[in-house]
Amino acid sequence: MRQLWQVLRLLWKAEPWAMWRGAALAVAVLGMGAALLGLSGWFITATGIAGVAVGIAFDVFRPSAGVRFLALGRAGARYGERLLTHDATLRALARLRVTLLARLEGYAMPDLRRLRGAAALTRITADVDALDGVVLRLALPVAAALITHAGAFVALWALTSHAIAASVALGYLIGGGVVLWRVGRATLDPSSRAETAMQALRQGAIGLFRGRREAILQGTLPRWRAGLDATEAEARAAMDRLDAIDTGAGMILSAIVALVTASAFALAGLLVARDALDPALAAIGVFVALALAETLVPLRRGMAEIGRMRDAAARVMAEPAPHALPQRSSPALPAVPGAVLEVRNLSLARPGWTRLLLHDLSFHVMPGETLALRGESGVGKSTLFDVLAGLAPATAGEALLLGTPVESHGALRDTLLLVPQRAALLSGTIFENLALAAPGLSEDAAWAALRAVALGDDIAARGGLGAVLGEGGAGLSGGQARRLVLARAILRRPALLLLDEPTEGLDGATARQVLAGIRDFLPQAAIVTASHRLAELETADHVLSLESYIHVS
Repeated sequence: MRQLWQVLRLLWKAEPWAMWRGAALAVAVLGMGAALLGLSGWFITATGIAGVAVGIAFDVFRPSAGVRFLALGRAGARYGERLLTHDATLRALARLRVTLLARLEGYAMPDLRRLRGAAALTRITADVDALDGVVLRLALPVAAALITHAGAFVALWALTSHAIAASVALGYLIGGGVVLWRVGRATLDPSSRAETAMQALRQGAIGLFRGRREAILQGTLPRWRAGLDATEAEARAAMDRLDAIDTGAGMILSAIVALVTASAFALAGLLVARDALDPALAAIGVFVALALAETLVPLRRGMAEIGRMRDAAARVMAEPAPHALPQRSSPALPAVPGAVLEVRNLSLARPGWTRLLLHDLSFHVMPGETLALRGESGVGKSTLFDVLAGLAPATAGEALLLGTPVESHGALRDTLLLVPQRAALLSGTIFENLALAAPGLSEDAAWAALRAVALGDDIAARGGLGAVLGEGGAGLSGGQARRLVLARAILRRPALLLLDEPTEGLDGATARQVLAGIRDFLPQAAIVTASHRLAELETADHVLSLESYIHVS
């Protein structure tokens, strides 16, 4: 539960003023509800006792005004409470997403790549959405209920008797508290299983929708459907269990409300019979006991979902495993004079592997040169680029950027830029996607970068820099999206540009035009490409075959 407390603190600190106002209004709603019913009970009882003299000696105007004030005030407070708490929670969740992204910065690159899958992204989204209940269905209702019960206890003690005040307080706090605690304990496992099954069902349905054509052609559609039916049955079973627990808790809580109200009624009747309490004041205790049932209603749902929220908080607040790159001392041998990138006797393996991919690799790249690294798929080109970009450690050897080891370079991100095979575009305009690389970007510079990658005419035909892309850059073809990513990359004007299969999805003529445009745009940059296409190899100044460095165990 420690993670739930951390999430609550994080959400509350994101919008503290709005949260406190929402909490105050939540207390006002419950307090006005109890006061409204108590005043109404007193008014009805007092007027009944007054009888025919009510119009002569009994003041009906002030109690009537009080009833109207409490009724209208409660409705207004309810509206304000919902508005403020939901607005504050949504703003806090937006902050939580930023915090989550900041945490993801601490993950190793292989772990981040695993998070790009649909299953992991769906899981993260559902976890963040589940955490709105920490405030709306747990923290605020519990705090408001406790404060309201404390206020009701003081009021009943002052207006009725200590016996009525104590019976109402103890009945609700002990009886209601035990029931809600048992609900939370009983629903931990079913709520976790229900959420896990629903996630699996959602992912399976999306996978089937995307691969429906292949499933039909291969005759596997019935098997897919059977798997989804089994997952749905598991989710329904867990949800039925939750519903059964919730229904049973509701019945028990209703019984507790009835017992507490009956207890207050019996004590009030006994005190009235002994002339120890005015009948109208005694009615206040009975009706307030009945009104305080409202404090328990919002808590049932929150306690039933505590397992889901606990698991979501544990995943969101999980600390990344340490993956600090090793800090090497300065090289014993002098660096190649003027080289932008120098690789010395580098050996590397995929994360978690003991078998080496490449062994004793050495090369250097000068300003204005393009080096193409050639190799079959799986030889280790992408892993090598991760090492060169400082995203993963080398097994042996070192890579120097402008004479300084990559892992200890002070201005690495200003000097080096990696464009992986799968680079992301965002929902927004063309200009906004380009401006990610260069805040303060001018339209002239944006058009120059687009023309450099042979994309200027295509963007102009789509409506210019203001053309809006969908999520993930939807609206562009694969080749156009790749060129837009390259245009964004060259706007950074790095000294070293690492391009992992930069012309994938382009025809030969366009690929050559793009590579030439990048070189014209960055005449002094050192460019290293992971290549297997002829256009990339032909336009490079040097070609290095990685097959020569494959480690043979």
